[in-house]
Amino acid sequence: MGREVTAARGMLGMACPGSGRRVSAVGDVGEPAGRDGGTRARRRRVGVVGAVSAVLLAVLTGCAAPSGSGGGTGERGRVGSVAAPADDPVRPFAAPGEDPEPEKCEDGSDPAESLKPSGEAGEAVERIQDRGRLVVGVDQNSFLWGYRDPTTGKLGGFDIDLAKEIGKDILGTDPDITFKTIPTDQRIRALEKGDVDMVVRTMTISCERIEEVAFSTAYFEAGQQMLVPKDHARVKGFDKSLEGRRLCYASGSTAETLMKEDDYQQLGARTLRVPNQLDCLVRMQLGEADAIVTDSALGAGQAAQDPSVRLIGEPVTVEPYGVAMNLEDEDLVRRVNKVLDDYRKGGAGSKWRAAYDEWLADDMKGTGEGGAPKPPEPKYRD
Repeated sequence: MGREVTAARGMLGMACPGSGRRVSAVGDVGEPAGRDGGTRARRRRVGVVGAVSAVLLAVLTGCAAPSGSGGGTGERGRVGSVAAPADDPVRPFAAPGEDPEPEKCEDGSDPAESLKPSGEAGEAVERIQDRGRLVVGVDQNSFLWGYRDPTTGKLGGFDIDLAKEIGKDILGTDPDITFKTIPTDQRIRALEKGDVDMVVRTMTISCERIEEVAFSTAYFEAGQQMLVPKDHARVKGFDKSLEGRRLCYASGSTAETLMKEDDYQQLGARTLRVPNQLDCLVRMQLGEADAIVTDSALGAGQAAQDPSVRLIGEPVTVEPYGVAMNLEDEDLVRRVNKVLDDYRKGGAGSKWRAAYDEWLADDMKGTGEGGAPKPPEPKYRD
């Protein structure tokens, strides 16, 4: 039992709803640039142990859900009672049942367009080199993307591999990288305050967000999808089965924006908002949520972590992931885009494909990304 609780603490980093405290430390953790060894089979076993232990962990730590609304955690109420933004022609989400299209901004531009790549070192890159250390905002709770392996204590995942590759380009072999774990709703604030140099954390490029932070070109594409229990699921999809059901999503996520759209409000779900995506999985394990809305890629990781849940339907949005940086750090954006260009090269023999095969290939089936894997084509605006 002791091992299972430890595994759940390390894997989940679960937030105690409404308490403001976390079970595991979420601070600065220095990590070497090399990839931690191990096999997919071992990772899968670790994920299942962490998920199965979540209910026990919640009981042992007293993480009971609040009965009312308030704060950023456990906010309840009907989706239909949440006012959508008055001026929201920016992100034309597909209506339930329609095929999604990539987002276009009000001026017709594509938010995924970034700055052309360059290996030159400007003020931001030199700041990192002078410091001798790269500080990256990541997740430690998203299985396969950015998660802490409780058997080794090390971070691993697709996003972690990419961050290490960026560190090698800027600082050389065996770079000093500090991985700073941050919740979903603190990603932009961390960049604006200068707490991190960049965020590599399954962050969707959107018209709203490019007003606040700068993005690299897209390195992955996903879409909003629904996660439900395998057995006795009350929710069947983005349809009338949502009426009165408890729908969980992370604060500050694209899922939250999606569910504020008129067409989705009218489905009549009750909202349950939490700081991190994985907190929704814990809530569903505890019987406090009927379904989760999250990126298909993150949902696939949660389904791999907990075999009692599954993804349903098709993605209802087109979500390009990018590396986020401060708006002023244009030279750093160009440098990261150079790294991504190199990362994509080689097709089936690329570093991108190697990372995909290592972390995602076994679990992306049924998410809309289960075909022949390839990174999104880069788009530039200059």
